[in-house]
Amino acid sequence: MEQPAISNVLLELHVDDFKKVKEFYGKLGFEAVWERKPEGFKGYLIIKKEDNILCFWAGNEMVWEQDYFKQYPKDSKRGYGTEIVLMVKDLEGFYNDIKDKIKIFEPLQERPWGLKDFRLEDPFGFYLRFTTLHDILNPKYAVK
Repeated sequence: MEQPAISNVLLELHVDDFKKVKEFYGKLGFEAVWERKPEGFKGYLIIKKEDNILCFWAGNEMVWEQDYFKQYPKDSKRGYGTEIVLMVKDLEGFYNDIKDKIKIFEPLQERPWGLKDFRLEDPFGFYLRFTTLHDILNPKYAVK
């Protein structure tokens, strides 16, 4: 099995409700690693599934006070134009485990670049693509 490329990329998603995060991502098999309960601007949550780690900031209404987000209405989709790619070891088994629990936008299928994936949206509007383990640095995955 091919190993994924390891990097120092940290993905931090700004959300207003950690409970919603834990409920939704728990259905996908993520588990909390640690959490700082929201208190002013100090809320933080780290969740993990296999080697995929997601960080969430705020967890309360303070997220709307962050300078960047003040310019948007609260009902704006947060993840528009952002695709979060998560690699899992047994993609087909994982898909079969969750397909009846979560709304899937694009079902599991093989893509032109030779990998299988499926796509869904989380409660905050972030677009998630689950795919097989691969080394993203390998040019063989470029669409020909």
